[in-house]
Amino acid sequence: MSLIDRAARPKLKFPPQAYLFVTEALKVAQDQAGKLRNLDEEEESAHISGVELLEGVRILGTRMFGMMAPTVFRLWGIESTHDFGRVVFDLVERGELRKTDDDQLTDFDGIYEFNDVFLDSYPVDTTKAFRQP
Repeated sequence: MSLIDRAARPKLKFPPQAYLFVTEALKVAQDQAGKLRNLDEEEESAHISGVELLEGVRILGTRMFGMMAPTVFRLWGIESTHDFGRVVFDLVERGELRKTDDDQLTDFDGIYEFNDVFLDSYPVDTTKAFRQP
């Protein structure tokens, strides 16, 4: 990519890690929804909703960061599910993702609170810690 091409692209509003995380969460969400795209299939068949993508964010966030996920996201400037929508729409604007006419940024509003899904419902198994030898 030339310097001119790079200069013409919109600036990133979040750290690069946030965009990489969302693209990986997209793959997780497509896998969960049974919509992994084969090269022979129409792109439309791989489309997922904002709610489905946020489920991928939840799964991948738990897998990668555990209870630290809200802290990591906040370090990236992501405070809510709406902010993940902003990352998605930034990727759309940059031509790295596509959207349908029905997709809206508001699809990502208030889907869940980070503390609810990453802290309060995090499975902690202490059975091994208290087992007698």
